[in-house]
Amino acid sequence: MNIDKLRKTIDSLDEKILDLLNQRAKTAVAIGKEKQKKRLKTHDKTREENILKKLVLRNKGHLSKQMIVTIYREILSVCRSLQSSIKVAYLGPEASNTYLAARKRFGSFVDFVPVSTILDVFREVEKDKVHFGLVPVENSTEGMVSYTLDMFFNSDLKISGEVSLPITHNLLAKGSKKEIKRVYSHPQALAQCRTWISNNLASVQFIETSSTAEAAKLASQSKQNGAIANELAAEIYSLNILEQHIEDSETNLTRFLVISKDISEKCEHMKTSIMFFVKDEPGSLYNILGIFKRRNINLTKIESRPSKQKAWEYIFFIDCEGDRKDKEIKLALKELEKKCISLKVLGSYPVDTGV
Repeated sequence: MNIDKLRKTIDSLDEKILDLLNQRAKTAVAIGKEKQKKRLKTHDKTREENILKKLVLRNKGHLSKQMIVTIYREILSVCRSLQSSIKVAYLGPEASNTYLAARKRFGSFVDFVPVSTILDVFREVEKDKVHFGLVPVENSTEGMVSYTLDMFFNSDLKISGEVSLPITHNLLAKGSKKEIKRVYSHPQALAQCRTWISNNLASVQFIETSSTAEAAKLASQSKQNGAIANELAAEIYSLNILEQHIEDSETNLTRFLVISKDISEKCEHMKTSIMFFVKDEPGSLYNILGIFKRRNINLTKIESRPSKQKAWEYIFFIDCEGDRKDKEIKLALKELEKKCISLKVLGSYPVDTGV
């Protein structure tokens, strides 16, 4: 078959795809009206994840799992936007890694609101200026983002989702590598490139910024400035990519939390996050962990932070598999309430399985 005939086949398929997309959009609008009548949430993450899982399982063609997910996340985002506008606050500016995580989680057709600090993300959600917020909480090489954990001390917001994003860092600049006198980046990014920096830029001044995107913005102002940031930042701020993939670990992942006032609907793979104070006495934490052991509840994370109320007093954060409504977790939480000075369930939410 010659190329002209193949192109005619493509044209015919595109027309069919376009008709089907418009049919889907029309149906989505109708569903949106029904949701408004019944006062249901526009954004149903559980429903969207189930759609993606079914499509991935059904796919037997040339498209990879990731291709299917990428295409349909955008279709879902478009159809959702026809129902109502969703606002998402994130640690900006545009092109930050938090922005990329927000795009991965919600698709492109969302009203993204960049803010300067993690505190501002929480405030935007608390004041109902946005529906959701996205904040970094953990990096696979540098550990927890302590400030994000601290924000939950005095906030009533819930964790309603998580996003895991592979992080790659690049050296960006307007000019050449030899012209660079100072390099800007977020502290986490600098830490994740520590070995490369010591081997390649030992004599350069490093300046910390609120985000890698902000670093790229500053790098665009002078040929003597450089930045460690992602490729999108290079594109947006018209910077040269001088060195690629300078992160020290090939498996550099950052986990982000979706925060909101909503409680997530239960789905197949759930995770529950809690925080608690324990009594300052021997064996108190051991007794707490024993509750999970006896009920065969798998802990995926345990972290401690100073309470900031009393010297040497700590708050513990735990992630465990399952939903807070599951029988064993419900019983475990009841036991914990009796043994803890204070207990707070931060949320049960879908595990990011990469779908």
